[in-house]
Amino acid sequence: MKYDCLIIDDERLLADSTAEYFNLFGVKTAVVYSSKECQLFFGNHTAELLLLDINLDDGNGFDLCRQLRQSTNIPILFISARTSDDDKIIALHIGGDDYIQKPYSLGVLLAKVQAVLKRYGQSAGQTYTDGRLSVNFDTREISVDGGIAKLTSLEFRLLAYLIKNKNRVITKQELFSEVWEDKFTGDGTLNVHIRKIREAIERDPGKPEYIMTIWGEGYKFNGGTQ
Repeated sequence: MKYDCLIIDDERLLADSTAEYFNLFGVKTAVVYSSKECQLFFGNHTAELLLLDINLDDGNGFDLCRQLRQSTNIPILFISARTSDDDKIIALHIGGDDYIQKPYSLGVLLAKVQAVLKRYGQSAGQTYTDGRLSVNFDTREISVDGGIAKLTSLEFRLLAYLIKNKNRVITKQELFSEVWEDKFTGDGTLNVHIRKIREAIERDPGKPEYIMTIWGEGYKFNGGTQ
């Protein structure tokens, strides 16, 4: 069965009430309470977005995220009562799309989930290919010279946005607004992600053919057939 959202949280009452609220507003949501249950879930079902708690009875969300990122690039939103900035940095570094503090407002969380699902859905069924680089926006699979390239979820969103606006100069501010949305970021963070994408898709990251730096303005993706 296909779900819009899967909640992975050992706080059963909170997880159940969040799922009930989401389902009430048309976001088809399932709940599991452990890492093991999550792995069993994906044996029979799919989900387009995960809400993942850091603290789980049988492990932690960081380890589960790392495992999931071996096979999927679907959006993962971390939810946690922990307030450490280090936790937020780790969550985003290992492939999380956002870090949401508990206790959260159900209305605010629903709006964020709907926005992510809308953005993800707009990519469904689309592909980019030019003979060397192939990107499937639906499955989030990337092929370079016939081999599989791995990117974090945020890096994939950044690449997808550049591709969909190919041959146009995109300012850094536009990328901050459209890719990071309400996240605070800066030039250094953006540069790191661009470098990692280049390392994954360019023949020579030092002499990029796809992602060009337009000094003083931003970046441009040089693309062919889509």
